[in-house]
Amino acid sequence: MKKIVRLELKQIHPTQVTAGMLEVDEKRKHFASLSEDELKRALKAAPIPAVLGRDGTHFATDHHHLARALFDAQINYAYVEVMADLSKLKGDAFWLEMSNRRWVHPYDEHGILHGIAAIPSNVSGLIDDPYRSLAAFVRNAGGYIKTLEPFAEFQWADFFRTRIRLWTTSFQFSAAVEQAVHLARSPDALVLPGFYKTKVSGAANPRA
Repeated sequence: MKKIVRLELKQIHPTQVTAGMLEVDEKRKHFASLSEDELKRALKAAPIPAVLGRDGTHFATDHHHLARALFDAQINYAYVEVMADLSKLKGDAFWLEMSNRRWVHPYDEHGILHGIAAIPSNVSGLIDDPYRSLAAFVRNAGGYIKTLEPFAEFQWADFFRTRIRLWTTSFQFSAAVEQAVHLARSPDALVLPGFYKTKVSGAANPRA
């Protein structure tokens, strides 16, 4: 059984550059609506997976949107599940191991790869990638299946980025979600994680 600890939010360091702020805001509203006891139960039920680094630093490997939503809701703590202890690794050796395990994603809001220095030291520094929000809303609309593939939603974000024009209004965003759901079910998306395979009859089935 992996260790779960309560940490101040400022002790949790991101491993990515961006987040989808529309998705973050949905989560913020949810957490802000909870009582103190409800919030504690909810956070314990969904601990942030993290890696232990040097000097007791914890690096989140997932749930960045949850962490940023807590920050925006002025909630200063979260529960963390320690997935691995890499505290003996220094500098480049640590990040090389993180990269080998696919636990780091230093891509910006345009899908361009940067160095590790581009990753903010705190979740408050995550920048908005609108297409990452689109990927989340498409998943929630049944466009594809949530998987354990690391940073799968970012693969979908990059897929939509080159196919759907950026929106400026909520109406346009709703239309973009509808368009993206159709694209997610098209042959163009076949190799993406969580793609729905479709029978000849036209009925959609989850990937085996």
